[in-house]
Amino acid sequence: MNPAGGRKRWIILLAITVLVLAGAGSYAAVAFQRFQDSRSAASAVSAASGGALPAASFVMFRNTAPGQGYGMAGTVPLAAPSGQRLLAAEACDRIYGTARNVICLKTNRGLVTNFEAVLLNREWQPTGRWAVPGIPSRTRMSADGSLVSTTVFVSGHSYGASGFSTETSITRTDGGPGTGNLEDFALLVNGSQVTAADRNIWGVTFVPGDADAFYATAASSGRIWLVKGSMSARTLTAVHDGVECPSVSPDGSRVAYKKNTGTALAAHWKVAILDLASDKETVLAEPRSVDDQIEWLDDGTLLYGLARDGAEGDSDIWQIKADPSAVASLYIEHAWSPAVVR
Repeated sequence: MNPAGGRKRWIILLAITVLVLAGAGSYAAVAFQRFQDSRSAASAVSAASGGALPAASFVMFRNTAPGQGYGMAGTVPLAAPSGQRLLAAEACDRIYGTARNVICLKTNRGLVTNFEAVLLNREWQPTGRWAVPGIPSRTRMSADGSLVSTTVFVSGHSYGASGFSTETSITRTDGGPGTGNLEDFALLVNGSQVTAADRNIWGVTFVPGDADAFYATAASSGRIWLVKGSMSARTLTAVHDGVECPSVSPDGSRVAYKKNTGTALAAHWKVAILDLASDKETVLAEPRSVDDQIEWLDDGTLLYGLARDGAEGDSDIWQIKADPSAVASLYIEHAWSPAVVR
């Protein structure tokens, strides 16, 4: 082999590599500048900086209006959902909260992207934070603010479709012991324990007035269940089939959720409600696919987010009566991840 020729090939390869990296860096810099420019433009909605959570009842959400404040946590009065929104200085992918504290799941982008959960007080000041192992997906908080659930997308599970799965846990905001990964709980279906390696748990919702109980979705071997969890017994007991991302009603009598009426590869999510006492399922007439964890506005009305057509990164919150013939209507434009706080 000719040493001079070998060195020449290495020099050419190095030059090509430098050019590729320079081009990628230039593209990233331009894209980041465009993103910053879009964030500095005037907001598409009436908004102001808020110093604390409102004293009166309100709705909390992620602001998706283009311009200043995009991605920030925001609130509007429950009595005036279309009114001026107060925006915090905290950017969140998913948000939920109570009158005294807030949980914010966020992505920290940089040379190395990481993900974290941030606990905030009513003045929007951080009181705790912890790393989460993947892309934020769902979060909920118990009514008294003592429990926080997080669901994130993770990679590396050999049994997950396309290498992706979820990881869900419950954390105590007082610093007490949490649950760890809910996949470690015993999953019980028809009295038998499911031990298959592909167990997957997501979408926790807490039971009003019961500090030990929660509902979630569990899946294994192609089957999906609504499960009732016990933190003290570390069990998940299946109570109904085909329920995803449940949300318990304020009176604790029903669960709203998304129900796949399509296929595994082409899902179509209908809004459904399960009466826990009678086990009766009601599917609502909303024709659009609702891929969200539903929130209850009150015992008779549901809220959920839908992506805005033709506007990447933007979304709206819709409302619909818990009635099979009801028609949805716009509730808060340019918003996502609602939490109703009374």
